[in-house]
Amino acid sequence: MQTIDTYDFKGKRALIRVDFNVPLNDKFEITDDTRMRAAVPTIKKVLAGGGSVILMSHLGRPKGVDAKYSLKHILKHLEELLGCPVKFADDCVGESAKKQAAELKPGEVLLLENLRFYAEEEGKPRGLAEDASDEEKKAAKAAVKESQKKFVADLASLGDCWINDAFGTAHRAHASTALIAEYFPKDKMFGYVMEGELKAVDSVMKNPKRPFTAIMGGSKVSSKIDIIMNLMGKVDNLILGGGMTYTFKRAMGGHVGSSICEEDKLDLARDIMQKAKDAGVNLVLSDQAVVGDAFSNDANTQVCDPMNIPDGWEGMDIGPATREKFAKVIEGSKTILWNGPVGVFEMPKFSEGTKAVADAIVKATENGAFSLIGGGDSVAAINQFHLADKVSYVSTGGGALLEYIEGKKLPGIEAIRED
Repeated sequence: MQTIDTYDFKGKRALIRVDFNVPLNDKFEITDDTRMRAAVPTIKKVLAGGGSVILMSHLGRPKGVDAKYSLKHILKHLEELLGCPVKFADDCVGESAKKQAAELKPGEVLLLENLRFYAEEEGKPRGLAEDASDEEKKAAKAAVKESQKKFVADLASLGDCWINDAFGTAHRAHASTALIAEYFPKDKMFGYVMEGELKAVDSVMKNPKRPFTAIMGGSKVSSKIDIIMNLMGKVDNLILGGGMTYTFKRAMGGHVGSSICEEDKLDLARDIMQKAKDAGVNLVLSDQAVVGDAFSNDANTQVCDPMNIPDGWEGMDIGPATREKFAKVIEGSKTILWNGPVGVFEMPKFSEGTKAVADAIVKATENGAFSLIGGGDSVAAINQFHLADKVSYVSTGGGALLEYIEGKKLPGIEAIRED
């Protein structure tokens, strides 16, 4: 398998799938450029090796060509990050894109317009009437799949080699993230973002130093069940926090007031507790909650037992005793995976529990632990607390990371690994 460090880029046009799906405000200013900054080393590696670069990405979820989702909005900032001019193609396929790609000289960079302006990128039909029959839906899907072949071929014709550096979309079998691989059987490789992500996740999932602690937060057990089950035979400690806490407390016979609770998942919660016991996993749950009388930063608060929350009050964060309990487990760990906050950290009044978890992870990392932070909310939290540079690795992929941890094969990864 080729790697970005062994491949000779001299005189080659490298087609790089990046993840520039960055958040923009109403003035089209980038509010978080993490994903763009992450891609810079890969781009610079190709340029330093005497190649030219053609960047392709999506932005948002347009339903067709829409100026609001144009990658033109990120062009100036990209030039600042790379320290060189970047040409812009107002399409990602077609004659103008082909001409601009063909004329690229070594050391030059071309950014293609949003891939998702075309339904063929995702292979999903658009514009179907809500009352369309199954037959019409089937025909529309078949038509897009057929035209997708030409779209993939047109994209592939722009470059001499293909680099996938978009971990955030690695779980999608899209034109630019997986299907394009067949055109580059000997000239495909991961970029540094993908390499770094896979190395980080593999070191956690395949060869962790013990004790291995996973911290799972978030509101619903149902959305984390596959990860929890896959981790069950691998971790020593499993800390469960956030809204899902109250489904477990309810399953244990507790009274959770107005807290978020999946009543239809109580048996599942009991099953998880039993499986943890059978696997010898130390399952750590909150035993002290900060509750509010409204889902608001202005709510009245009190600290109470999550097994006995008064009516009209809801769990919003972990209490001081639980912060200490979680921190003790985390600080005694050598491998840490964190996915999901343990409270409503976006509200300052209920951010202390999540901050305590982040601080404990930082402390463990300073003492030699390997820490991986993944999932949108955990990444947002670690950035909010300005601690991203004090942990081992912060993942750029939300859904992709979770599916990889679940043990699923990701199309964007398999497309490179397959011969």
